[in-house]
Amino acid sequence: MDQPVRELSESDDDPLGLRLAALGVLDDQGTVVGWSRRAQDLIGFAGEDVIGRSAFEALVDSADLPAVRDAAARCRRAGAWFGVLTVLHRDGHRVQLGLRVSEFFRGPTREWCLAGASAADVLEWQRDRAVLDGLYRRCPVGLVVHSPDMRILRVNRAIERFSGVPAARLLGRPVGVLLVPDDARKAVDRVRRVLRTGRPLVYSEQYARLEGDPARERVASVSSFPMTDPAGRILGVAEIIEDITERHRAQQRLALLAEAGSRVGTTLDVAKTAWELADALIPHLADHASVDLLQPVIRGEEPAPALVEPVVRVAACNAGAWESCPRDPQGEPIEYAPDTPQAKCLNDGRPVLLQSLPSDGSSFDRGPRRHPERGAHSLIVVPLAARGLVLGVMSLWRSARPDPFEMDDLTLAQEVASRAALSIDNARRFAQQQQTAFTLQSSLLPSAVPQQPAVEAAARYLPAGSGPGLGGDWFDVIPLSGARVALVVGDVVGRGLHAAATMGRLRTAVHTLASLDLEPDEVLSRLDDLVNLLAAEQEAGDDRPAAQQAITATCLYAVYDPISRRCSAARAGHPPPVVTSPDGQAGLLDLPAGPPLGLGGLPFEAREFPLAEGSLLALYTNGLIGERTMDADESLARLCAALSRPATALQQTCQAVVDALVPARPADDIALVIARTRVLPQRDVSSWVLPREATAATRARALVTGKLTEWGLEHLAFTTELIASELVTNAYRYADDPVILRLIRERYLVCEVSDGSHTSPHLRRAAATDEGGRGLFLVAQVAERWGTRYSREGKTVWTEQRLPGASEYASS
Repeated sequence: MDQPVRELSESDDDPLGLRLAALGVLDDQGTVVGWSRRAQDLIGFAGEDVIGRSAFEALVDSADLPAVRDAAARCRRAGAWFGVLTVLHRDGHRVQLGLRVSEFFRGPTREWCLAGASAADVLEWQRDRAVLDGLYRRCPVGLVVHSPDMRILRVNRAIERFSGVPAARLLGRPVGVLLVPDDARKAVDRVRRVLRTGRPLVYSEQYARLEGDPARERVASVSSFPMTDPAGRILGVAEIIEDITERHRAQQRLALLAEAGSRVGTTLDVAKTAWELADALIPHLADHASVDLLQPVIRGEEPAPALVEPVVRVAACNAGAWESCPRDPQGEPIEYAPDTPQAKCLNDGRPVLLQSLPSDGSSFDRGPRRHPERGAHSLIVVPLAARGLVLGVMSLWRSARPDPFEMDDLTLAQEVASRAALSIDNARRFAQQQQTAFTLQSSLLPSAVPQQPAVEAAARYLPAGSGPGLGGDWFDVIPLSGARVALVVGDVVGRGLHAAATMGRLRTAVHTLASLDLEPDEVLSRLDDLVNLLAAEQEAGDDRPAAQQAITATCLYAVYDPISRRCSAARAGHPPPVVTSPDGQAGLLDLPAGPPLGLGGLPFEAREFPLAEGSLLALYTNGLIGERTMDADESLARLCAALSRPATALQQTCQAVVDALVPARPADDIALVIARTRVLPQRDVSSWVLPREATAATRARALVTGKLTEWGLEHLAFTTELIASELVTNAYRYADDPVILRLIRERYLVCEVSDGSHTSPHLRRAAATDEGGRGLFLVAQVAERWGTRYSREGKTVWTEQRLPGASEYASS
């Protein structure tokens, strides 16, 4: 112990933080030659109490001496030692210390430096050291430390695995050296911001496409925070980097699924829904998409459970990344070869995933459209199936994105396809219902406009291009007795099959009422009663609310007489007709509106007005003037303007009206009837007032024979004499003055007898013993049609006989 001994003090320079540890120095024999203040605080012995004494005697309990000597022996052999030993406190209790022993030489003399701390502090230090070691060696999350000059100081092994570059090659390199330029700029901006502000950035997402593998898209979550010394100076920036590529893709898939759910199926149109499906997946999932539907689905029909041949029609084709590929025409037929993925998917109803495609295009369908050869390298084909039926297939290709489709992509495509298939099937079923309603409505509407001596007529019917179903619009041109004609348009409020069926019932009723030769206001009154009756029947057998059960309709009924050139009309809540004079002046007819049919109890008013020969009378439903979508006054002005320049052919006039007023997809059904009035020449009409006397029938026969001879219709003289004789005889016996006989020559030979009585004649079969009662029976046998019409002055009994060459109908 001739060596100089000194006690370590807290005033010594302590750059390594030695003041935090208890320090002692032993010579090679184990004698204490140095002691620190921290050692005195930790075990109670002052320097003068232990310096010069053997550490084994002064500081170690006899029970712990074997363990201490064993540690000393190992320390001598290795030149250093670290571990936990139990030493004796001055108060007599034992204290566990963590000791680190290192040898050093003072000249030729070897001494030992002991640095100790409480075992609990050492364990905490060991845990901190283990945490730090774990961050750099075993942590799966990346850790990068940057210097203030924006260079890499240290990275952990997770970064090595992420980048594939050894840590040694990264040290001293600039920030963002691993990333492509676009992503590197964002990384540099982030580190520079933390250095400038001293504030951390937590969970910022960063695209991390590596310079060595730019095609592989990765996403990282980066948290950056500054590292400072005790004085607050920034020593660098540490970044914790987590690869969240899969989580990001999962979020993108969920977002795409939600977006597709909101974008697909916005309309009840099969082709539109198919386009929405194709567009929703570009470019998020694929570079190109096509939706091919079976031909029955395109037509709105139900596909067969078993496919005979996989023939489809292109419902939608989105060129996506192939800008030079045009959007394929809707409805193009495609026949798949049996070995193609699409054919297999259609037949099996199972999806197909091809992560790599042959370069020769042998796995694709054949036909006029060829897009897969344009660099496609991966393919997904999924069935569009709903309610147990395969409706078609959806094909997805990747060409611009180098990464192939994965199973998660297939799962997403199946989910989107299954939802879209329901929308397509709903659209198909709606189209089927629309077609059924249209077929019903078409069968209930007149297929041709009958030729009339009174008017030249043309009609147009346009179904709605949008909306939840067909409407209940109808039109009619009905021949009446006396060469007159009835023009009718109507509109049942509502849409779909119910409206179409109601329209058919009302049209039939109008025909029945027209055959009775009632005045227009009387026809509407009877029709109003029928609508109320139908509503009552429906209410009795329907559980729907009363507001949904109500049946309401509008109607315009006009009768034109080509002999008197007068027209009588009445309307029930319907737009007024437009009259165009021969000189081209068009205007609305001042006609009392009247309530819609179905309100009940309110009167209708008819109005009579003259029409010059060659006038146009236009009847239409409210769909033409767009009462639901545009200003009615403006539409009526445009309608009058279109009718003020009529073409020679009425069909051209109809088309001009449609072009001026009807959009490409009208919101409501449209019925339009345009009639050009004619006047029956006076030479084809003869009438006589007969005296009410016994010789009236003889006089009638003579007049008829003379007129028919003049007209060259002698072959009808016998039957016409019989008809006139019987009708005049009935008027003489049972009616009042005046008795008028009239003959009309048009398509039919019309014989009319009018009188001042409202008593209706009845046809009956006379018994063998009856002296009379056979007149009307004979008239009914020789005439093609007969009937009675009433006026305010009396009644008219009329008969018709077809003339040679007369045809009843002409194409509308």
